[in-house]
Amino acid sequence: MAFGTQDDNDEVMNEINMTPLVDVMLVLLIIFMITVPVMKHAVDIDLPRASNQPQDAKPEMIRLSIDAAGQYYWNEAKLSDEELLVQLQAASSKTPQPELQIRGDRAVRYERVAQAMSAAKRTGMKKIGFLTEPGN
Repeated sequence: MAFGTQDDNDEVMNEINMTPLVDVMLVLLIIFMITVPVMKHAVDIDLPRASNQPQDAKPEMIRLSIDAAGQYYWNEAKLSDEELLVQLQAASSKTPQPELQIRGDRAVRYERVAQAMSAAKRTGMKKIGFLTEPGN
């Protein structure tokens, strides 16, 4: 028995144990191999192309007013029923087609408003709106 002598097996280890590092790297590799194909899986879609140029052609607005007596006014100019049809036909052939805004007096008979809407539909007007005043 030798007291005070040192064995050859008791030397200090100067190298890093690489086994845990290799295990961690293999686990990470497997995780990336599984998740990358899932992340790249997508539906191929051919999206439409859009221009970023602003549209300069803003359609004009036509105000068709109907007073209490049932008289038509095309942008504040007085019209007869026949002239209304001619104006509507001319407006419906424009590109882009103008928007027709109907302003009917509160006291006008609905029949006159319905006649104006019917004439606009027959001539091919597609954008028809009504103007009202805000209520209380």
